[in-house]
Amino acid sequence: MQSRTMSLIESVANIVVGFAVAVLAQMIVFPLFGIEASLAQNLGVGIAFTVVSLARSYALRRLFNGLSRERAGRDTLAHGEAPAHRPSTRPLHLHRSRR
Repeated sequence: MQSRTMSLIESVANIVVGFAVAVLAQMIVFPLFGIEASLAQNLGVGIAFTVVSLARSYALRRLFNGLSRERAGRDTLAHGEAPAHRPSTRPLHLHRSRR
């Protein structure tokens, strides 16, 4: 399973590459549709869509990660297995039994 941090890093890497490709594509495609844009305008449009794309990519990754975790939990219970034990993060002295 991927951590939130790694999801974000993967999304950022994907978006950085996508940004470069998008700006180059805009510079080629926009004129074909009669849209004249300066380099600064193309970069501005690219940044705006990059921010939207980053948020979308991250949100979808977390959604699917949560769905796969939920499904794994249901599958475990459906097969009669005990749910996976998650180690406690409580300090050791809180684990001691009371006398």
